[in-house]
This record gives sequence, C-alpha cells and structure tokens, in this order.
Amino acid sequence: MPDLSRRHLLAASSAAAAATALPAGAQAPAPGPGAFKGKSFLITGTSSGFGRLGALHYARLGARVFATMRGLPRPEADELRKIAKDEKLDIHVVELDVRSDEQVAAAVAEAERINGGMVDVLINNAGVVIGGPVEVHDMEATKLAFDTNVFGPHRLARAVLPPMRARKSGLIVNVSSQQGRVVMPASGLYTSTKFALEALSEQMAYELVPHGIEVVIIEPGGFGTKVGVNRARYMAEVAGRAADKHTSGYPEMVARMTAPLPADAATSADKTLPGKPDPMDVPRAIAEIVAMPAGSRPLRRPVHPGNKPQLAINRVSAESQLALLGGGPYADWARAVLD
Repeated sequence: MPDLSRRHLLAASSAAAAATALPAGAQAPAPGPGAFKGKSFLITGTSSGFGRLGALHYARLGARVFATMRGLPRPEADELRKIAKDEKLDIHVVELDVRSDEQVAAAVAEAERINGGMVDVLINNAGVVIGGPVEVHDMEATKLAFDTNVFGPHRLARAVLPPMRARKSGLIVNVSSQQGRVVMPASGLYTSTKFALEALSEQMAYELVPHGIEVVIIEPGGFGTKVGVNRARYMAEVAGRAADKHTSGYPEMVARMTAPLPADAATSADKTLPGKPDPMDVPRAIAEIVAMPAGSRPLRRPVHPGNKPQLAINRVSAESQLALLGGGPYADWARAVLD
C-alpha cells in the first residue's frame, strides 16, 4: 500500500490549529474577505440555487470562479456576468452540461487554461429532482436522474483529478442530500441517485488519501430554491408519459405529481424565503470547509437548521467502516478520512 498520505500528515501537524482543535460537533469559523484569494473554484449548476449563490459568495471572498451552466446563451449567464462586472469579481461563465463527456472535457480544459493550471476546488452541485413512485418512472426519467446526479459528478472528478494528483492537492465537494442516507417514499429515483453519490464520494475519499486530495459530501435538507419549479415540471412530464398500468396503483402520489405548485415554489433561490431555511447556508458551509486546513475536513457535513435524520446513520456508518477497514491494508486510508 502507498505511504501515509499528505492529508494524514497535515492533519497531524495542524492539530494545534483552531479549525482542527474544534470540539466535536462545532463548526469552523466563517472565512473573511480575501480568504480565497489565489484559489480557484469550478462549480456545476450555477444558473440558480446553491450553485449561483455559491459562485457569488466564493468570488466575493476572493476566489476565481468558473461558473458553469448548460444551454448558453441564457439570461442567467448574462445576469451573473453583469454582477461580476459591477462588483469586479473574478467569475468566468463556462458552458457545461454534466451529461456530456465532450462538454465536461472542454469546460475543464478552458478553466485550466484561464487559471494557468489545475482548479483547486470542484463543487459538483448540478442535480435534478423527480418525485413520484419508482414504477411510474420510465427509462427516460431514470437515465436523466442518474446521468445528472451520479455520472455527472463522476465525469467531472475524472476530468480534474489527473492534475490534482500530479500536484498532490485539491478538494472535491459533492452536493448530496439528506435523502442520500434516508429513504423517502414518493421520491422517485432521486433517493437512489443520492445514495449512489454518497457511496461514490466515500470510496473516492479513501482512494485519494495517498494523493493528498480530499472529498467532502454536503447533505442539505429542504431549502427554498428553484429546484422546486424544475421538480414540478419533470414530474408532470413523467406522469404525462406514464401508462395507466403503471399509474393506477398510486393514485394519490400520481395526483401530487401533477398538482399546481404552491405559491412560494417559484421564489428565486437568491432571496431568503420568510420563515424558511436560508439557501445561503449551503454556500456558507462549503466556504467554511474549504477554508479548513488540508487534512482536517470532515467527510460529511449535514446542512439544515432543522431535523437532520442522517446524523445517527453517519455516525454508525463511520464506526462500521472503521471496524471493517481498520485492521486491513486500507486502515490508514479509513482513519485519515473518518477519524
């Protein structure tokens, strides 16, 4: 097996640092202005929601941001460019559909060209949510969900990893969900994709230990973003395509797939919904994690002001993984990621 990782050594050597000396359950301090000067971020899905908020947040902290979105030109890209120009932010809008091998390769190459080398942080944020009974989901919906939520992050990771490994540094942040650890009926294939993303991320975290690269999983709860509008559209399309032999067993769930949106569902993710969780909590949490010393970052970070049902599962999972791997050839990798 390879020698102990740079990550493990850094974690040991920075034990006295504030971020590594935090009590269990405590959070790292929020990074201040200029904290990310000299760092580069590549973010998927920045047309709305956590991606757009994050692109602006990290750039305002001094980062160079490659804000990617599909279907350019589009108004969201123009708006982001205008804000960047007005505030003198280092944001570059790049076309990228995470389902396309060619666009992934081209976008990463363009980011590396502008940056003069590898990007420091990859944030796999793009995703789709399609609710409803599993039986009602046809292969078109199933392929869309997995291609976006699982294969997309895999494509991006494969694109950025060779130069990260060459420099023995880098961070990959994969945006999962509470539903990557707990199962909710009527969530269609969404839960399955997030379970897959969690497993993919954890496996990569172990395998990248010898290369000094960290993988962090963000687990948001429910937030008021544009994902609700897109979810309603996808569900209505799936229900409209489905044959009666598949829908007849689930009348109530199918009715919800085509129900009118609630009044606040179309509210922009760029504004805090009154009385609801603040979508900025997710970019803030990611910024705190990026600012932590290499080797000290957690594998998983739940983000929600309310109930976090995955906490107990995460704890038992870490204990089980350490018990499984702790006496074998991957023991150092497991301890570097989970201790």
